Amino acid sequence: MTATDFDNMLVLHSEFLKPYAESLTRSHEDAKDLFQETMVRALVYREKYEFGTNLKAWLYTIMRNIFINNYRKNKKNTKVDYVPATEAYMYTMNKTAQNDGWAQLRMNEIKEAVDCLPNVFRLSFELYFTGYKYQEIADLLQEPLGTIKSRIHFARKMLVEKVER
Repeated sequence: MTATDFDNMLVLHSEFLKPYAESLTRSHEDAKDLFQETMVRALVYREKYEFGTNLKAWLYTIMRNIFINNYRKNKKNTKVDYVPATEAYMYTMNKTAQNDGWAQLRMNEIKEAVDCLPNVFRLSFELYFTGYKYQEIADLLQEPLGTIKSRIHFARKMLVEKVER
């Protein structure tokens, strides 16, 4: 097969590649670039095409491989969107209103439930809640470690029953 025969076949099958490029890239400009790169590679590697095989499939394969390679390359080099200075300034001004009413109601409800716990459970739970470790609480209250763990466990269970979800 001569170079002219290959070029004629390439021109005949080139129109089928444009919609495929559009479906891969979902961008008209990127599709044009992908189509052009596919045609260039097909011309450069024309000697690798075996006459009599499906030229259309060969071109689709070239296009798909170029798209995948470009995707992987772009994935490594993540692009950062440009945010104009005025928008960036607007986001840093913190002009949003915050409504902490619901959170305050829930916290008050939880505090009341903790205050209603029996003193034995409440003291262990409050110490644990403020950040003490089990062993530190056991040493402080001069109680066995297992007793402290079970008191905290039972305090949690009582709180779950008292406070609605």
